Amino acid sequence: MELSENNNLKYWRGIEELNQEPEFIDSTKNEFASSPQFSGFKRDEFSLDDQNTYRRDFLKMLGFGVAAASLAACEAPIRKAIPYLNKPEDIDPSIANYYASTYAQDGEYASIVVKSREGRPIKIEGNKLSSVTNGSIGIRAQASVLSLYDSERLRGPKVDGKNVTWQEVDNQITAALLEVSNTGKPIYLVTPTVYSPSFKPIIEQFVAKYVNTKWVQYDPISYYGISKANESTFGTYSIPTYDFSKVTTVVSIGADFLSTWLLSSTYAKQYAKTRRVSAEKTAMSKHYQFETRMSLSGANADYRTSIKPSQYLDFIIRLHDEVASSLGRPSIGGGSSLAYSNLKEAANDLIQSQGKSIVISDSNDPNSQIIVNAINNMLGNYGNTIDLTQPLLISQSNDVLVKESFDNIIAGNAGAVIFLNSNPCHTYPQYEELKKAIKQMKLSISISDRLEETSSLVKYVCPTHHYLESWSDAEPVKGKYSLSQPVISPLYKTRQKEEIIYKWVGGSTDYFSLLQDSWNTNYFSKQSKFLGFTEFWQRSLHDGIFEPTLEASSSQLAFSFDVTSIKNTASNAGMEYIVYQKPSLGAGEQGNSPWLQEIPDPISKACWDNYLAIPLSLAKEKGLEKGDVVAITVGTTKIELPILVQPGQAKGTLSIALGYGREKVGVAGNNVGKNVASLLNFSGSFSNSGIIKDFVITGEKKDIAQTQTHSTIMGRPVVQETILKNYKKDQSAGRYKPVIKTPEGDVNPAKMSIWKNANWERKNHAWGMVIDLNTCFGCGACVVSCQAENNVPVVGKAEVMRSREMHWIRIDRYYTSDALNQDDKSIAGLMDKQREEPSENPRVVFQPMMCQHCNNAPCESVCPVLATTHSTEGLNQMTYNRCIGTRYCANNCPYKVRRFNWFSYYSNKDFKDVNPSQSSLGRMVLNPDVTVRARGVMEKCSMCIQRIQGGKLKAKMEKRRP
Repeated sequence: MELSENNNLKYWRGIEELNQEPEFIDSTKNEFASSPQFSGFKRDEFSLDDQNTYRRDFLKMLGFGVAAASLAACEAPIRKAIPYLNKPEDIDPSIANYYASTYAQDGEYASIVVKSREGRPIKIEGNKLSSVTNGSIGIRAQASVLSLYDSERLRGPKVDGKNVTWQEVDNQITAALLEVSNTGKPIYLVTPTVYSPSFKPIIEQFVAKYVNTKWVQYDPISYYGISKANESTFGTYSIPTYDFSKVTTVVSIGADFLSTWLLSSTYAKQYAKTRRVSAEKTAMSKHYQFETRMSLSGANADYRTSIKPSQYLDFIIRLHDEVASSLGRPSIGGGSSLAYSNLKEAANDLIQSQGKSIVISDSNDPNSQIIVNAINNMLGNYGNTIDLTQPLLISQSNDVLVKESFDNIIAGNAGAVIFLNSNPCHTYPQYEELKKAIKQMKLSISISDRLEETSSLVKYVCPTHHYLESWSDAEPVKGKYSLSQPVISPLYKTRQKEEIIYKWVGGSTDYFSLLQDSWNTNYFSKQSKFLGFTEFWQRSLHDGIFEPTLEASSSQLAFSFDVTSIKNTASNAGMEYIVYQKPSLGAGEQGNSPWLQEIPDPISKACWDNYLAIPLSLAKEKGLEKGDVVAITVGTTKIELPILVQPGQAKGTLSIALGYGREKVGVAGNNVGKNVASLLNFSGSFSNSGIIKDFVITGEKKDIAQTQTHSTIMGRPVVQETILKNYKKDQSAGRYKPVIKTPEGDVNPAKMSIWKNANWERKNHAWGMVIDLNTCFGCGACVVSCQAENNVPVVGKAEVMRSREMHWIRIDRYYTSDALNQDDKSIAGLMDKQREEPSENPRVVFQPMMCQHCNNAPCESVCPVLATTHSTEGLNQMTYNRCIGTRYCANNCPYKVRRFNWFSYYSNKDFKDVNPSQSSLGRMVLNPDVTVRARGVMEKCSMCIQRIQGGKLKAKMEKRRP
């Protein structure tokens, strides 16, 4: 900041004005020139501000309401603010509207509430009225609002790459389908699991009209093993519902139920109830995790054991026999002599908690799941913590049918194929062979939102609505329903996927009418408290759910199977791999979301790439370090990836994340990481593990972006924790109680202050945000939620590697270290390298960190322009237009939670590939209640002051204290 003369008056020049100075721009150009991220971009395209769209124009846009979306979609510059001539009845400027809806894609389900401002959906939250999800919501559901404004979405239908009308494409496809149907060749309709009960009759009509049509439900992540095992043991091909809120002992063999396994966000919320302790409730559940890689569930387990994927069946047999021998039941036998730590302890705790335990596995081997069923049956868990009478309906893919269907397509035996919201050319193991087969087919159709890996190969492309533009319904659990409603008018010339299929069977009614008719016929009759269908429909739409009271089942299904016929297949030979999902990307459906690409993995803290996670023992044996590129060969597939040394990875194994390696998803997600779908193999069912044929160190290096590069607490009292036994005796156990010695005597640092008068006056409130550290599992959903709420920018891989990520919340992850498990005297003599050496199989703790809004904040005493000040309500405030970016506050922050804007990320064209707010459409996701920060200023967690103010205003209108 400098003083300048203007009309003989001295005034402070603001940061925006300084940003336009020639020397400032020249300095920035020089910085870009040396930056690897910006190599290849034209320097003359550099601009500190997008000349066509200013932030002021964005604020003016709010006056348009829903019409703003259409203008943004056409990229029309907004020059004048146009007021409503006739204001919509349900829209009040600056007041948010909320609509219940449903998120169901990429193997995830959630009943949600959508926050909308002036016709723009800007935030997704959980619906607490749903008994299925209870308000829980995962990372991908949180970020899905951004995909609505993705500029990569298709604008209209295409035939052979050329734009056509819907009438033309409907006529051509209908005639072509009839022609193929008459030849007798099979027509394959490939969809993910269809949740919608009102869509299934339309598919049945399609199958009836076009004979030889085979409907194939294909999910990239298969749970066929569980369904097949239940068919064998209980006579029902289904996945049970699990209730983790009732358990006292959980044993998981590879299932990451807190992160990606089935309804993980729901299970996490249920599980948290059993981990929460207080003065009144001092009992906790016990959690045993046996797994190959360090998962989020393993990181939160009380007892964790590393085992190889090939040993899962052997371990399950051994666990069964331990439980069976104690209960006097027949044993399977044939177990190996391998030593599994915590095996006997887990079996004993299961026996002590019969009817209040759960045993689960992520193995897709039906034999393994059959024995898991036998263990749960012996323990009396069915009817208590596990329910098969009200099964899950979220994953109905049949591996045998899928393999048979795709084999026929690859062999050229299919007459036609229709891919509906399905992208097997990225996710199917034989995707290269599938690509060649699709190119040679006479009739190929894709119903998709973009030209991705599959739809870019077909003849006909039919673009679909985004789910926030659509009507639909879902039945995630038998007998429990939810509705999905449009919260914005369609931005492009797209169509509902259900309506597309319905048009092809000769239907003329719009899908909304079909949906209402279905609910009127099937559900309205199941209740009696509403006077008519209109009242019932409006209530269901308002709540987002319909959950009729069902008659309780008098008994669970009977178990019937001879488990002694199952043979052990344990192996210790060779190096093994396991393929897994990251909670942020799943199978990669939202691969073009920069929010999801940039959020760090909860364990490795890496983003913008996948990698080979290897154990410490292998790294030491081979002399490998993070970033060393290794080539692995599995069968005929060769993949090169950088390695990341991962504590907790089982010896003789490595792990790799799915969802990466997208080729045609959008500028943010293209060519990020490598596609490892080919490592999934089929042997009666799809398996995510196997044997590595070759492991070669290439000698090359590739940087991995991590938001945290330190592993341990280095012997400092960063984390304060204790065991339950000590907590019961003393609730302050584990607390760090420092004492500073002064000439006047010992002083508690909490009583000291750099301020002359540290007693801040609190006339009304002292706001705070409390996090239960015992139930924070480190998933990171709050990070994406904060990003959506507070317009936090995305910065890209190169900037993350410079430690310039902008997330207002970070979740620190720490490992235990064998070197630090000594007395204080020994620790003091250790070198930093020894202090940072984690254990081979460490215990893990998570500590979320954001601005603490300190009562005596050290940042406030050093700011030369008073940009950071303390409010009378206890908040550490930031005045952005006063900040000049000295960064003194960041240097004085003990928690290191302040972020410096190195660039104007929202307008700088060099960030156009990662920042969604670069486009006029992408800016639609911005929250108008929160300032979009400029280059050169500090930002941090504001404790969502806009929400506090909204609550205070509501309280004022209701004439009560907030």
